[in-house]
Amino acid sequence: MIYWANDVYRIGAGNITLVHFFPDWFYRLFSLPFMLAVGIAMHFFFMWFFAINGIAYVCYLSLSGGWRDLWPERKSFREAISVTLDDLHLRKERPRQSKYNAAQRIAYSVIVLMGAAIIITGLAIYKPMQLGWLDRILGGYQQARWEHFWLMLGFVCFFVIHIIQVIRAGWNNFRSMVAGYELFPARGPVNGNPP
Repeated sequence: MIYWANDVYRIGAGNITLVHFFPDWFYRLFSLPFMLAVGIAMHFFFMWFFAINGIAYVCYLSLSGGWRDLWPERKSFREAISVTLDDLHLRKERPRQSKYNAAQRIAYSVIVLMGAAIIITGLAIYKPMQLGWLDRILGGYQQARWEHFWLMLGFVCFFVIHIIQVIRAGWNNFRSMVAGYELFPARGPVNGNPP
């Protein structure tokens, strides 16, 4: 959100820009003015929803014991390689699958830690004078901005990979994520004959 308000974010060196995160046609298409104050205000407004949702999720995992299903085990890092090779169709045997496979355990645990880190770095940027001690811990204001930016890119990568994986798994899997349970066709009698 803040990036459309002030499009200084790019990949390049000196006067050479390889990639602008939002090119000029994007601003023209959506009639987005360059209003930094509005972008920052919206960014901070939605940040509170993100923070409250994250805190509620961590509390739920802690109280319900659900963290046991998500936290990686010792063998998860080794098994995650098998899961990745299977996803890339480079391995014939399916890896062990429980409620969450090894790669999911790692990804879902890391994303919770990234959520905490992006809130901490965001607060350091938001209140650099009041939270100067936090800025110093993070390496200074510019370093906190750099860390916040790369965490945001990590969230985008997680989101894109997650959506691709959900599409690959099929509609029934997506429906089970939304509803909380998976639907299977009924196996009842056909034409009066028992199954």
